[in-house]
Amino acid sequence: MKLILYILSFFDRYNQKKIINFFINKNIQIKVFFDVGAHRGETVKLFNKYFNIENFYCFEPSPINFYFLKKEISKMNLKINIFNFALGENQSELSLNHLEESSSSTLIEINEKSNYYKKKNKILNLLGSNKPNIKKINVEVKSLNKFMQEKFIDKIDILKTDTEGFELSVLKGAKENIKNIKYIYFEHHFDDMLIKKYTLSDIHNYLIKNGFQKKMKVKMFFRKSFEYIYENVVI
Repeated sequence: MKLILYILSFFDRYNQKKIINFFINKNIQIKVFFDVGAHRGETVKLFNKYFNIENFYCFEPSPINFYFLKKEISKMNLKINIFNFALGENQSELSLNHLEESSSSTLIEINEKSNYYKKKNKILNLLGSNKPNIKKINVEVKSLNKFMQEKFIDKIDILKTDTEGFELSVLKGAKENIKNIKYIYFEHHFDDMLIKKYTLSDIHNYLIKNGFQKKMKVKMFFRKSFEYIYENVVI
């Protein structure tokens, strides 16, 4: 599994460079960066390499991933705020599906009968059993709007959300504060492994309605997934 994930990360660097170059060309000063679905700090390390960011806010609901995130953050001499809860549309408690391939852990239901899920599980377990290993963990969910109010944050320069099918809930949780976000950078899956109750069009229409325009679309290697960047053209 580690070898396969390393190969994927190698190809992902090509896309990451495209994303970084987009923001470099915008010549923006990033004061506040929200990393929703921070996993184990990959995005923080990537953006810190190219930008002088004043404040990182990282959210990772999985206590397993959070343990490793905390270890990675402790190695960096930066002002990074980390929180062991999820961001969603409303205050609640949900069951997280924590997968052995931890970056795919999700707050939504997994279609274990889907061909994509079976195929992915088989590839990731070439040297082991094909039996999936999913842990159910209850996690806290807060809304982005409430968090911003509590922390007196009036603007987010970049909101990155990689929450495996929970992206629309994260965005709707911003409520009126959606208009105080300059860039939204998110991932969307088109496979049938995740039982989402929305489509990409729902996200697109929601962002357009709130003053955003799509600026970038990048296909992820070997996956039915894309990364998108939307810019708030009103502020």
